[in-house]
Amino acid sequence: MIQIQSFTFNPFQENTFVVYDQTRECLIIDPGCSDASERDELTDFIGSHQLKPVLLVNTHAHIDHIMGNAYIAGKYGIPIALNDLDLPLLLHAREHGLAFGVHVESSPEPTVKLEEGKPVRFGESSLDVWHTPGHSPGSVCLVDTNGKNVIGGDVLFRGSIGRTDLPGGDLETLLTSITDKLLPLGNDFTVYSGHGPATSIGEEKTHNPFLQPTFLNR
Repeated sequence: MIQIQSFTFNPFQENTFVVYDQTRECLIIDPGCSDASERDELTDFIGSHQLKPVLLVNTHAHIDHIMGNAYIAGKYGIPIALNDLDLPLLLHAREHGLAFGVHVESSPEPTVKLEEGKPVRFGESSLDVWHTPGHSPGSVCLVDTNGKNVIGGDVLFRGSIGRTDLPGGDLETLLTSITDKLLPLGNDFTVYSGHGPATSIGEEKTHNPFLQPTFLNR
């Protein structure tokens, strides 16, 4: 059974996830750790639980989700996985950081391509990769069908959706990603978002103002 541990890091209050199973192999997803204390919090958890990181996964490449890429990839000697469409964002992360007044260490380039239909595997488990663009061109969601969990990056939040005013964002594309892919999963699926608390598909179907007919049919 897959276990999911979350951490909240950096000035953007980004959610980083460690996902592991009974073998103790784990994925580190969207490491946003931006200073020594945050790096220690993440690595102390991994060490205390005797986990073995095997892959760093970026759901997308906005700066708040990749601030810890260089440190984590270097510390554990693990590859980085990213959808190719977000590679330009990753390569220009330092410049984007300057625009927000924050320092971002350049990330190593990914060597694993996140593609729909090619699951991410670790231990005895796997997560399905779904391409869900709109917040960024290469945004993906990672779906644990058996456990009914979604690690959704900045696609869907409790009561909101990812912003679409950054380069490569598009509101209609994002809404299509959510309504065509995530909402059919089922009301009991938990969504672990890139910011804020976890939610469920059922909660968002009922209460998210961006997913109501009055907004979708505007």
